[in-house]
Amino acid sequence: MIKVLFVCHGNICRSPMAEFIFKDIVQKEGIASRFVIASAATSTEEIWGDVGNPVYPPARKVLAKHGLTCDGKYAVQLTAEDYDRYDYLVGMDDANIRNIERMTGHSASEGKIYKLLTFAGQQRDVSDPWYTRNFEQAYKDIYTGCVAFFEELLASGRI
Repeated sequence: MIKVLFVCHGNICRSPMAEFIFKDIVQKEGIASRFVIASAATSTEEIWGDVGNPVYPPARKVLAKHGLTCDGKYAVQLTAEDYDRYDYLVGMDDANIRNIERMTGHSASEGKIYKLLTFAGQQRDVSDPWYTRNFEQAYKDIYTGCVAFFEELLASGRI
């Protein structure tokens, strides 16, 4: 079982998009049962008490445009325990990586924390549609990173 947690700032745009894109990839490959795939936030901005906000409507819309649904997904916050619970903690940008490291007490150099687009050989961040308002570009970045992550898992013999 390969356990993957995608992480962004609020868990209402980029990380849930990555969660559902990656779930679709492994489903289409017929190996979804070999994965646990989820997403979380580094902040509590989209979580009120114990209730998180749903995926932001423009993010839901771009997922739907590509045939994906994220029904039932609500923002949750990353916990220190997630480091032990998951094999991969995949952030969307440098700030996410720093926050993952701070919140879990672990370093990316230990081999479990990654920035998504590094799997595609790119050092840049996934564009944040909260600020750019370009949800299609964020989708493209995330899709590119998820496909490359999947290919890395194949090449490494993990799947």
